[in-house]
Amino acid sequence: MRAFFVQIKCDLGKSYQVATAIADKEIASEIFSTAGEFDLLVKFYLQDDEDIGHFVAQKVQTIAGIRDTFTIVTFKAF
Repeated sequence: MRAFFVQIKCDLGKSYQVATAIADKEIASEIFSTAGEFDLLVKFYLQDDEDIGHFVAQKVQTIAGIRDTFTIVTFKAF
């Protein structure tokens, strides 16, 4: 399994609805609200042979209320 994070910028006033929609889809390991440029930080796990870009484009960016995303690919956990 490969872990990666997606920072999500939501439409104004929609961060809780977006977080709930992600939780309801049961695709994320953890969902955090954050302060700063992005509203949410979400941790995902995929199998090594799954395409992260396709997953983000099809499963995450299609959720209503998401304005922008920034994907952080991880290499090793310590």
